[in-house]
Amino acid sequence: MQEKVEKALDKIRPMLQRDGGNVELVAVEGNVVKVKLTGACRGCPMSQMTLKGGVERVIKQEIPEVTEVVAVN
Repeated sequence: MQEKVEKALDKIRPMLQRDGGNVELVAVEGNVVKVKLTGACRGCPMSQMTLKGGVERVIKQEIPEVTEVVAVN
């Protein structure tokens, strides 16, 4: 599962990197993926929207068994 999540994250990383941010996989616990937003994404007021509308959407599209993506520090 972790490898599938990394591949899905690779699809969204270029968009985040264009804005000076990035995303790191922290853990996969059951069907929940934990990620860490880094760079410009870390303190951005739009980070929650990026997480849910971008990162979570892409991961769920690629891996339907994922139920939620959460950000951790």
